[in-house]
Amino acid sequence: MIGALALAGAATAVGAGAPAAAAPGAEEWPASADAALRRLLAGNARFAAGRARHRGQDVDAVHAAAQGQHPFVIALGCSDSRVPPEVVFDEGVGAVFDQRVAGGIVDDAILGSIEFAVGEFAPPLLLVLGHERCGAVSATVDAVESGSRAPEHVQSIVEAIRPAVEAVRDQPGDLVENAVRENTRMVAGQLVHRSRTIRRAVRSGALRVQAARYDLDTGRVELL
Repeated sequence: MIGALALAGAATAVGAGAPAAAAPGAEEWPASADAALRRLLAGNARFAAGRARHRGQDVDAVHAAAQGQHPFVIALGCSDSRVPPEVVFDEGVGAVFDQRVAGGIVDDAILGSIEFAVGEFAPPLLLVLGHERCGAVSATVDAVESGSRAPEHVQSIVEAIRPAVEAVRDQPGDLVENAVRENTRMVAGQLVHRSRTIRRAVRSGALRVQAARYDLDTGRVELL
């Protein structure tokens, strides 16, 4: 069941999306956030079961998308080499507008890129994808627990993730896993809170922001 998750006064799963047209010659994209999520989760189920179709990954798909892109989902996730969205969701060229950075954090450049995609392509879904045993979250936990600093610019990633670690520091269970989930939810909320473009699209019902977690062991995606 797809549930709404409220965070910092902004919903991370809100409304139905506006129609998104496929690239010329390509199959029709999902026209709503619900349909987009169903498609992504169905693709993930195929991937995890070893039945991926690898659709949209051949030269015909490249040619079909060459004259323009119309992705049906924006994905913000970690740059971890084990979590490429097109592979995880069994998608291909032209389907996913990717944003990948260690820890799946939000900065001005990421926000600007997402705002561009929202304004240019009007996809119905913005998916924030955290993952099990995230190295950036683990590094932040180590820094918080030891009171140390990460080397050079890695510290900026630590500072971005630190609020999530602090928020769950006293909760039972594995601290890294709890922080992964909290960071993903926080990032989903930050996207809406920090961007007027995203906030307006969510409030109008044109865009849904959904947090999710990828399991490295099973290959399955869980909605948060």
